[in-house]
Amino acid sequence: MKYKYPNKVPFYKFLIKSATIAKNPIPFHNKWFNELGDTFAVKSPFYGHIVLTRDAAIAKHMLQKNHKIYHKSKIQTTYLSKYVGYGLLTSSGDYWLKQRRLIQPAFHKEKIQNLVEIINKAINEQVNEINTEGFVELYPIMNELAFEVVAKSLFDFTAEKETLKRLRFIIEKLQLFIVKELRMPYKKIWYALSGEMAYHMRLVKESRNIINTIIVQRRASRDEHDDLLDMLLSAKYEDGTTMTNEQLIDEILILFVAGHETTANALTFTLKLLAKNKGILTKVEAEIKETSAKGLTSLQEISQLNYTKCCIEESLRLYPPAWITDRVNIEDDKIDDYVLKKGTIIGASIYELHRNENYWENPEVFKPSRFFEENRKKIMPYYMPFGAGPRLCIGNNFAMYEMILAVNAILKKFDLFTDNNIIKINPLITLKPVDVKMRFVLKKSEN
Repeated sequence: MKYKYPNKVPFYKFLIKSATIAKNPIPFHNKWFNELGDTFAVKSPFYGHIVLTRDAAIAKHMLQKNHKIYHKSKIQTTYLSKYVGYGLLTSSGDYWLKQRRLIQPAFHKEKIQNLVEIINKAINEQVNEINTEGFVELYPIMNELAFEVVAKSLFDFTAEKETLKRLRFIIEKLQLFIVKELRMPYKKIWYALSGEMAYHMRLVKESRNIINTIIVQRRASRDEHDDLLDMLLSAKYEDGTTMTNEQLIDEILILFVAGHETTANALTFTLKLLAKNKGILTKVEAEIKETSAKGLTSLQEISQLNYTKCCIEESLRLYPPAWITDRVNIEDDKIDDYVLKKGTIIGASIYELHRNENYWENPEVFKPSRFFEENRKKIMPYYMPFGAGPRLCIGNNFAMYEMILAVNAILKKFDLFTDNNIIKINPLITLKPVDVKMRFVLKKSEN
């Protein structure tokens, strides 16, 4: 077969900039997209052909239309799974499908709605702890809030606070080391000799032991908790069996890792964008004040906070936490005019796709009205903050409910002020905000 690839960046150009690209690949992606078009290729002597795209049709082809022949790359199935287990995020093929079918019902909208009061209570407890003395680093506050929400939604209120604190510490340590290992694989021998690898593998074992203890206690308990752990424990495969403790640990670790950092990132970006766009912030505050006066339940409030939801969606467009996704084709494939050899790595830059002028008018501008009901049909084919196709993020409804409730709770209580209008990013496994400071001033009604 005659293979045909997109315009290529010579490998030497990639090589001479490799150290800078390792720190932040986005400016280089952007430069090559602008020079070569919405899809380009690099031929690496180590990995073969690598294709990068910001073309929605190509992204949809590999994630949705022809997803069966596109599997997750080794970055996720090998490197990540070593630390966070072989769960939904890191598995592929038949095992992934089996797990997805088993776990999906626990994340249906109706099930998540049952958790709303637990989520809202956890959020309010964290919001009440926010420091009002001058400017504070925003991300650590949102990180703790998101972790508490996942922990309490998973385990209700049964796990000890110190245990959860230790689990959070371990997960954050592991994530930092995963990034180091991915970005600097040439240091692998040093990681082994210095004891870093052994230290982090001990942390993996400790995290699994913590979760296993919680599972064993819950299995022995006769109490009912309307939380995700109860749902996962009772979920049955087609043959009537349930997940083993090891499988449960894998899935719970993935929920912690994928479920708290992405939301913390998104909330940090959203609050920063609101604080620097005062006209939009005023509209959100007015909607929250009007909704709050109606004496609704938390679930009813979510359904009323439409403009707030549009602001979060627009923030996810500009700063998608899952900023890039990659796949490898397990068979030769044809996409548009391209003929790709089996084993080609394709990366879809969601960050660039969401800022592609072919799909978005003034893409750099924060404009929540893009997501008004009358505009949604036009833009949704190009909007993928939670991915697309069968591997669409299982926690998307959970995340949206949590973010709406968090913005609602914060803006009910505080006026927001930012120290500058600059937004800096660090594209690690997720897109992380850098150096975001915020001042929280109690509203007069709260004084």
